[in-house]
Amino acid sequence: MRHPTPLQGRRALLLAAAALPFLPRPAAAAEIRVMTSGGLTAAYRALSPDFEKSSSHTLHTVQGASMGAAPDAIPQRLARGEPADVVLLAVDGLEALVAKGLAMPGSRVDIARSLIGMAVRAGAPKPDISTVDTFRQALLAARSVAYSASASGVYIETEMYRRLGIHDEMMAKSRRILSERVGTVVARGEAEIGFQQVSELLPIQGIDYLGTIPEAVQQPTIFCAGIAAKSENPEAARALIRFLSSPEAAPVLVRTGLEPIARAGG
Repeated sequence: MRHPTPLQGRRALLLAAAALPFLPRPAAAAEIRVMTSGGLTAAYRALSPDFEKSSSHTLHTVQGASMGAAPDAIPQRLARGEPADVVLLAVDGLEALVAKGLAMPGSRVDIARSLIGMAVRAGAPKPDISTVDTFRQALLAARSVAYSASASGVYIETEMYRRLGIHDEMMAKSRRILSERVGTVVARGEAEIGFQQVSELLPIQGIDYLGTIPEAVQQPTIFCAGIAAKSENPEAARALIRFLSSPEAAPVLVRTGLEPIARAGG
C-alpha cells in the first residue's frame, strides 16, 4: 500500500480548503423587524419565543392596523420610512402595500382565516345573536357600538349594516376605534357592543365574548404574511414566514381564535 507523499498531502488539504466556501452554511443570525396587525398578534406573540430559540434570529415587533390613516397603522408606518422585514396583516392590506411599492410582489403567504366576533362588557346582559333576526334586534336595542378601524370595521360600516337594513340607525350610534382594541373600549363601558376579529377579542379582560356573528352576514378575513419592499433581511424574513405558516404553528393559531390555512401538500 502506497502512502501519499508530503507534497500530495498538502495539495489534498489545499483542495479541501478551497472547496469549503461552496459548502452550505447556516444563515447568520439577524434581527427581523416585524409589523403585525391585531388579527395575528396573539398567535405571533405566542410563537415568537420558539422561532427565536430554533433560528437564533431575534424579532423586533411593532403593531398597527392593516389599513387606515391612524399614525401607527402599518401602511402609514411604511410610508414614512419605518424599517420592516415582515408584515402580518389582512390580505387586502398587503395587496394595497404591493400596489404602492411598499411590499414585495409575490411574497404573500396566507396564514389563517379569521371571523368577526361580538362582545359585551363582563356581567352585562348577553343578547341572542344566533340568528340574523335576533342579531338585528340586538343591534337596534344597543345604545352604542364600537368596531375596528381595520378590515372588519370597514366591512361593518360599508356592508353589514346595509345588508341588515339598519345602516342609518346604526351609524348614528357607532364609532370606529383607532389604535386600540375594541374589547378594551367595551371593557371600560364606553360601548355597549363591540365587534372585532375573534382573535383580537379573546385576549381582552373585562368582556364577555358572545361568539361569531351569523354566517349570513359574516365576512371572513384572510390574514397573511409578506415581505417589506425595503427589507434588509429577506432570507430571515422568509424563514419566519415559513415558521408561522407551518403545521407546527397551527395549534397555536387555533387556540388564539384563528383557522389555519392548509398548505398544498402539507
